[in-house]
Amino acid sequence: MNQTQGGFTYVETLVCLAVVLLLTVVVGIASIKIIDRAKETKCYKEIETFKDALEEYYLDCGRFPTQEQGLGALWEKPYLYPVPVLWNGPYIDTELPPDPWGYEYNYKVPGPNNLPYEIFSYGSDGEKGGEGTAKDIYSWKRR
Repeated sequence: MNQTQGGFTYVETLVCLAVVLLLTVVVGIASIKIIDRAKETKCYKEIETFKDALEEYYLDCGRFPTQEQGLGALWEKPYLYPVPVLWNGPYIDTELPPDPWGYEYNYKVPGPNNLPYEIFSYGSDGEKGGEGTAKDIYSWKRR
């Protein structure tokens, strides 16, 4: 009686493992790119939310928060001079979140090009400048 055993040979098993590994790498890289893009989009949207809140603050108080008061003035009434008498906040729904990479948003008064303020994130590396996911995101720059 001649019995042949079924199943994969050693080479077939290695080929299957190589294909699975290759697919895992491709999906992993694609997922990282999608996550990076989502973080960038979230950052732009949060900056837009802060801009809207700053406009409401301005309408109530007659001025934007000083740089020392910062974006925290959108969540709780500033106690630093000049204390806004007509503060009617909070102007955002939650305490000021970090940017999508875990760093604080930056707020500068006055902003560039005669703008009253600038809100920005230094991106994934948390440092000025950069390319790709490390690029800086500014309130006055479009995508």
